[in-house]
Amino acid sequence: MERWLDLNAFLGLPITQWTYAVIAVVVTYFLIIYALKFIISRLDALAAHTSTRFDDMAVEVLKRTHRFAIAVAALLVGSQFLSLPDKWGNRIDHLWFIVIGFQIALWMNRGVSIWTTERLKGQSATSHNPVITTMMSWVLRALLWSVLLLAMLANVGVNITAFVASLGVGGVAVALAVQSILSDLFASAAIGLDKPFEIGDFIVFGDIAGSIEHIGLKTTRIRSLSGEQVVCSNTELLKNTIHNYKRMAERRILFGFGLTYDASPDKLRGVPEIVKKAVESAGNTRFDRAHMKGFGESSLDFEVVYYVTDPSYNLYMDIQQSVNLELMTELAASGLDFAFPTRTIQVVSSTEERGEHGLRNAREIDQRLSFEN
Repeated sequence: MERWLDLNAFLGLPITQWTYAVIAVVVTYFLIIYALKFIISRLDALAAHTSTRFDDMAVEVLKRTHRFAIAVAALLVGSQFLSLPDKWGNRIDHLWFIVIGFQIALWMNRGVSIWTTERLKGQSATSHNPVITTMMSWVLRALLWSVLLLAMLANVGVNITAFVASLGVGGVAVALAVQSILSDLFASAAIGLDKPFEIGDFIVFGDIAGSIEHIGLKTTRIRSLSGEQVVCSNTELLKNTIHNYKRMAERRILFGFGLTYDASPDKLRGVPEIVKKAVESAGNTRFDRAHMKGFGESSLDFEVVYYVTDPSYNLYMDIQQSVNLELMTELAASGLDFAFPTRTIQVVSSTEERGEHGLRNAREIDQRLSFEN
């Protein structure tokens, strides 16, 4: 029977060799599949008893094993049972290199994806800059696949030196064509390294004020106070002077008020103490100074400086309202009034005008009496 099979060749090879090759392919394929399942299950069980993420990452990476790569590997194992010509030896070695390199690249790409996701989600997003994480992910992926491609070309006998040189020339041409995009990418890198603002910060630049929602590789998205989303390129954003209110430790408040000119100096001397008590009683404040700074057109002007120890704008407005109401109460109790813009006009007439005016009034009175009679 075996002799008969050997005599009935297929593509110049005995049927027995093809039979052994097919059996080797099937056995190898399922053996690799079940070996992977066994390793993954063991790592899952181990990850349940450990607090590190390495076990979970290893499981996720192994799950990325491509079935096509397993099938090609099984076919290459089965080819060892065939009496192939010598020229196929080098080709099979090249195929082994390509399959193994492709699968390793898939594993590493999956590892980079998991690492990026872990750094961008949850509490890690607050401690790791998303721009740097995203750019590092892109760079690692580009480096990974570039090395794999060059290694494959070198393995099959391609002169990669000339190829790399041509890529360099082409890269310069592409860089000139996408200059604006590269400018935004470098600006994104500058934001990630220098960190002038982060997600959640409230910034003001130009006529735009809002909270940072997303820092991308090309643009930054800002939720403005009026509700709409403002999308600004990173390059244009960094050209402006940016006010970051989220990083303000405390808020300096400067305000003034005026009192009427009929206030006595003794009462005015007590005004700074009244202001100090009003500021300190509001809470979350640090009083700095209160002075009568000058004489206005219709008021005696006072200037007050204090600090709110919390940067919240709503808290500042609550404190300022409390200070204003307390000042109104205490100043009124002290007999002091707030001034409002007034102007007194004195009209002075000459003696002749006053005489003519009096004579005119006398004539009008005489005429009125004669008419009544």
